Amino acid sequence: MREPNVAVEREYDMSSTTMAASMVGAAPTGLHPPPAPDPGPADDLEVVEAPEVRTFEAVYEASRDQIARALALSIGDPDLAAEATDEAMARAYERWPMVSRLDRPEGWIYRVAMNWSLSLLRRRRSQHRLYEPGAEAPELPHPELRAALAELDTKHRTVVVCRHLLGWSVADTAAALNIREGTVKSRLHRAHRLLEARLGHLRTEEES
Repeated sequence: MREPNVAVEREYDMSSTTMAASMVGAAPTGLHPPPAPDPGPADDLEVVEAPEVRTFEAVYEASRDQIARALALSIGDPDLAAEATDEAMARAYERWPMVSRLDRPEGWIYRVAMNWSLSLLRRRRSQHRLYEPGAEAPELPHPELRAALAELDTKHRTVVVCRHLLGWSVADTAAALNIREGTVKSRLHRAHRLLEARLGHLRTEEES
């Protein structure tokens, strides 16, 4: 499925640079430059705290099941989603000094799990079952929504899951999927159009 073309907007930050030249002459004999101004009490100094580094255990407890359920909804295979999430968690543990410094470690874990599961699906495509996210997948507000999601391809379904199920921003979704923010918006726009065409009658029924 080809994505619609997205216009690339280039923003230029036109900031001006101020150049100042100072000339320092030699002080007359016996004279000394004035003392530096008193910086004031230490309480006036701004203290910048280092960002909190989350432990692997905390991230695992908070996000493992959520990532596995979201991945199940994305790929339609709860068993593979659980296996892929555990594989991604193991890789995150091995690389935690690096992963822990990311703004959203969960995004890195989700991307690794998604890539791992898609790679496995490509190798066993002939025996892959139909889209069946399973009973443990997140409950959706309407049963027809799951059928509508099944009609999307994986890349469009994934951005819907990241934005609307996991609640990630466009920037976080782009970082997690390793794509441009414009690509996230493009895929969301197309996915929303397809879902609206499939589920538009529900809105009509609710309004009547």
